[in-house]
Amino acid sequence: MPRPPRPVALLALAVSAFGIGTTEFVMMGLLPNVADDLDTSVPTAGYLVSAYAIGVVIGAPLLTALGSRIPRKRMLLLLMALFTVGNLASALAPGFGWLVAGRVLAGLPHGAFFGVGAVVAARLVADGRQARAVATMFLGLTVANIVGVPAATLLGQHLGWRATFLVVAVIGLVAMAALARLVPYVPTDTRQSVGRELRTLGNRQVLLGLLTAVFGFAGVFAVYSYLASMTTEVMGFGESSVTLVLALFGIGMTLGALAAGPLTDRALRPTLYGSLGALAVVLLAFDYTVHVQWAALVTVVVLGAVGFMTTTPLQMLVMNKAKDAPTLASASNHSAFNLANAGGAWLGGMAITAGWGWMSPTLVGAVLAAAGLAIAVTAGLLDRAPAPSRSRVVAGGAVNREPVRDTVA
Repeated sequence: MPRPPRPVALLALAVSAFGIGTTEFVMMGLLPNVADDLDTSVPTAGYLVSAYAIGVVIGAPLLTALGSRIPRKRMLLLLMALFTVGNLASALAPGFGWLVAGRVLAGLPHGAFFGVGAVVAARLVADGRQARAVATMFLGLTVANIVGVPAATLLGQHLGWRATFLVVAVIGLVAMAALARLVPYVPTDTRQSVGRELRTLGNRQVLLGLLTAVFGFAGVFAVYSYLASMTTEVMGFGESSVTLVLALFGIGMTLGALAAGPLTDRALRPTLYGSLGALAVVLLAFDYTVHVQWAALVTVVVLGAVGFMTTTPLQMLVMNKAKDAPTLASASNHSAFNLANAGGAWLGGMAITAGWGWMSPTLVGAVLAAAGLAIAVTAGLLDRAPAPSRSRVVAGGAVNREPVRDTVA
């Protein structure tokens, strides 16, 4: 029997994603401020982006495994509590090293939260609408980039970056209240075990999906990590315009997320191929459009759209291919995204440090996006073996037999 929609519960997940997205992406806008306050360079401060990502990479498999037997609503609350503590620790950090530690702590619950949250979101809607439900949760991330990140960046510029992380900690408390009030009880799958979940990661298609995320999404972060500096050093805008540019990127992300849900439900792999190919092209174009202010702003919007359009098809791909043990694979996908975050920020910073200029990360990003596309196409070709039907995950543990819709016709 079809499950009725639960838009209010999805809203609670989106509010949580808003808080997580704000703390993840706000560091890009605060890098110059943090660098000045802690007496370091912008590329070195960029390690704070990588520190959060490392926390995600470590925490996603570890916390998912530890919480495999915990009811999913309770697990979401525990993860959001850890997120809140991590942001409070960042706000109170006495020096750069302590801030790095705080960022790692805040990142630990990220992947596990979205891994569990994606499975919960899929359980709350009717069959055939799972990608839309997951995309709705991810809308919290995109709205964070329209409202949360620009507002938090502006706050950090006027009251100091510590005030930003105090506010994010408060958002974490609000998200906990929303989860407690609005998300229904969702039990764990009685068949679920750490061993069963780990075995799913050996699936070739899951591994290729994770590798696609690592390379493809790194292309976004190679540029986004240094977008604030590009705004002031190359585009010719003042520091006050950084929040506007970040908001435009967030608008693009939201447009990409809104398009990704129905497109992924309709044709998963073509959506993935198209978004990665477009990402490589836009990154190359940015090196030219950046010198004309209006064209640069348009490119920022398009970059956010095509970059974020990759997330929903990749999330659904690993959940589908993980069959009846999708939680760890879903969480590991966020580890992959944040390996992309860390790797993209690091490679982009290396290009700048090497003296290649503030726009050199665009070329780095284009190469990474092209590599992700090549891996995705390879995975699609390997997945075209004829079969009458395949197991497709529709909700944490349930398997539905239906014709494959995620391969190229």
